[in-house]
Amino acid sequence: MSNPNAKTVILNNISERRSVRAFTDQPVADELIQELLHVARFAPSGVNHQPWQVAVLREQCLARVADAMVAAFESGANASPDYQYYPLEWFEPYKTRRFECGMALYNALDIEREDKAKRREMWKRNYRFFAAPVALMCLVDKRMQTGSWMDMGMFIQNILLAAQAFGLACCPQAAVAEYPDIIRQQLQLSDELAVVCGIAIGYPDWQHPTNQYRTAREAVDVFTRWYD
Repeated sequence: MSNPNAKTVILNNISERRSVRAFTDQPVADELIQELLHVARFAPSGVNHQPWQVAVLREQCLARVADAMVAAFESGANASPDYQYYPLEWFEPYKTRRFECGMALYNALDIEREDKAKRREMWKRNYRFFAAPVALMCLVDKRMQTGSWMDMGMFIQNILLAAQAFGLACCPQAAVAEYPDIIRQQLQLSDELAVVCGIAIGYPDWQHPTNQYRTAREAVDVFTRWYD
């Protein structure tokens, strides 16, 4: 890359990106979301088939979808995602990483591990997209296979990094994919569309306790092998 400043910006966007779970009430302009998606569409995909589809949720629609998911959660409705995100049984080293991630969040909020009521209330904030002013629902045709989901992941990462460049913050959310039938019903989507995840988008509230910590990343040598 010929421009060293551009290189620095790109690398900083990658290393400084974090999942933000509290936002200010500043609205996000439609034009900015349009620009994010314009950039994100340059993600690679096998044979350029571009499997991603996006629903942009704002204002009343966002509130309606959030209310429906919270109501389902409070009623005890079982989650029924379109795909299995996590392993059926955790094992090391992933089990420890998962535990440490959860504890970092609850410690930031000063919520004791035994305080199930507060933890439940915190979990419901997922379904309200952490009060973000805008949310994206990322969708893919159910007939697509694993490769298309890999492509979707690269598309989502492009959204996150572009948002970072525009001074916005995001939280990619698998939790809101737990009730895909609600999403499809509320947005009048085809049953052929799988709900991959949501993305809460807004301007970050850096004073909020949930934004006062960062999860750790393993050193490169932990996950890398070199071969000659």
